[in-house]
Amino acid sequence: MGKRDVISVLDIKDIFTDLIELASILKHYQRIGIPHRFLEGKTLAMIFEKPSTRTRVSFEVGMAQLGGHALYLSPKDLQLGRGETIADTARVLSRYVDAIMYRAFKREMMEELARHATVPVINGLDNKEHPCQILADMMTIWEKKGRLRGLKLVFIGDGNNVANSLMLASAFLGVDFTIACPEGYEPDKELYEKALELARESGAKIEIARDPLEAANGADVLYTDVWVSMGDEAEAEVRMKAFQGYQINQKVVEAAKSDVIVMHCLPAHRGLEITDDVIDGEHSVVWDEAENRLHVQKALLLWLIKEEIARGLLKASKVRNVE
Repeated sequence: MGKRDVISVLDIKDIFTDLIELASILKHYQRIGIPHRFLEGKTLAMIFEKPSTRTRVSFEVGMAQLGGHALYLSPKDLQLGRGETIADTARVLSRYVDAIMYRAFKREMMEELARHATVPVINGLDNKEHPCQILADMMTIWEKKGRLRGLKLVFIGDGNNVANSLMLASAFLGVDFTIACPEGYEPDKELYEKALELARESGAKIEIARDPLEAANGADVLYTDVWVSMGDEAEAEVRMKAFQGYQINQKVVEAAKSDVIVMHCLPAHRGLEITDDVIDGEHSVVWDEAENRLHVQKALLLWLIKEEIARGLLKASKVRNVE
């Protein structure tokens, strides 16, 4: 069986709900202390062009809990920083490790690494998407709501990598997705067209709105992210003006359903895209969402490196189906 790369959330479209179920099993094992060292002797290389808290810690801890080892590599730790090509880096690392997680500035670099690696490559974030985050998000929504299909998810803010992946996943999962953003900050056009195509198959609605309060009406889930992502610092002043009013605050929460949940992929700039009383309030599931990064990434690693074990755990499990 050939290797599977996870560059886009679309690369796991066929196993997305299986991965959530598997993550739930591994989360249960961890909570009650059942050893699950299924990746004993396996090694994950983690290349970070951008700094991270959740991505690094969840992958590193996840590999340790699975019995394996994670190796942190920044550009200064690699010959990449001195001109070695990404293709040569992929070829060499593939001889040493069992999988590579890459947190990159550019999708082109991600695709180049995957093209030349002979082991699975996982996108830990690039300028287009953040598939691991969206796995954790959908797992969290499923835990809190008991279903996915037919829910209304409203993203307020920048049409960035997180919004792109959320939109795509919503489209194939049957989740109605609305992004409220200023003009000029919509999701990637090509990915938006793909989402519309997928939504026609699933019955989901994919919409772009301008008014956050209007968009929030009837929402089951409210989601936001920073206004200025890593790599956009040069545009900070312009963005701060453009996104005034695109904030999840108490007024926006009150416009949604009474049992709405509020999400943020973190780090949060409190007082900008979200207020303190909301992120710390009764509707917030932000910390559960952050924890679930650990569990979904363990599920993903297990599936990519030892698929037969992953499938066996699912078969033996009594976890209810994700819908």
